[in-house]
Amino acid sequence: MKVTTAALPLLPLCQRFLPALPALPALPGLSALTGLSALTGLPGLPGRVTGLSMTLLKATALEAAILAGHVLLYPSGIVQERRCVPDPSRAISRDPEASSAPTAKLPARPRPPVVLLHGFIDNRSVFLLLRRSLAQHGRQVESLNYSPLTCDIRCAAELLGRHIEEICERTGSERVDVVGHSLGGLIARYYVQRLGGDLRVRTLVTLGTPHAGTRVIPLANAHPIVRQMRPGSAVIEDLARPAPGCRTQFVSFWSDLDRVMDPLETACLDHPDLTVRNVRVSGIGHLALPVHPAVATGIRQALDTPGPVPGTAAGGASGGLTVA
Repeated sequence: MKVTTAALPLLPLCQRFLPALPALPALPGLSALTGLSALTGLPGLPGRVTGLSMTLLKATALEAAILAGHVLLYPSGIVQERRCVPDPSRAISRDPEASSAPTAKLPARPRPPVVLLHGFIDNRSVFLLLRRSLAQHGRQVESLNYSPLTCDIRCAAELLGRHIEEICERTGSERVDVVGHSLGGLIARYYVQRLGGDLRVRTLVTLGTPHAGTRVIPLANAHPIVRQMRPGSAVIEDLARPAPGCRTQFVSFWSDLDRVMDPLETACLDHPDLTVRNVRVSGIGHLALPVHPAVATGIRQALDTPGPVPGTAAGGASGGLTVA
């Protein structure tokens, strides 16, 4: 009894990380304590705890491995990527004034370019595997680095807009697709909804993006960007405002083991004026979303089949993806 009573203060912490645990059974002398219920579901407890623990252990190990690999790759993504600009001197033209054009446009491609946008305190190196996957399937891929010193999501959204305009001018494409991880998805969404970016963005795919704000890591509030990602911030309120006639299709991937999202459902996009597919990913955490090959396949499918899913309303769910 003394051991059980001493462990009671740890119960909220255990339930925070192991939400599938049933309520603690009633024990003699403890019936007056709140939060202790009858002995129900105990026979199935070992199997459920074992399954949850193994899944959580695998996801945690994968997150740690990805983090270690990303630390090694991070320096390679600090500088902006090189832009592929054709050499006008090699173009064959009968117009003598054509060679004086500042930038020659590439022929328009049947599918729009894909722009990758990283998350908070990150850079384009996080998309190494996703970029390779998209390129192998015939997509032109470009990425944007915004400074880790950026202090305003709205300023980052304006930078993204200028970057997309430059890509459209250089490639001759009318529109682009965007894939944003975490904060990158929020920046891209602000550009689409509040800065007229729906004219340029055909499909926006978000990976673990706090669409309704996240409460995780309260001590990080010293950074202005983190405060803007909190529920009820001015940026989150702006994104909740009406967006009638928005032309962009949204696909939001969210993970049931994403501990950066608090609550987990904040990574689901729910807006009455937006056409959205919310895809639940089971078995991986936040860092694995832009890395896992199964998610990459889902992203390619989302980009190759734009438009609403039949029978899916705005903000509705659309299937799931189990990767573990």
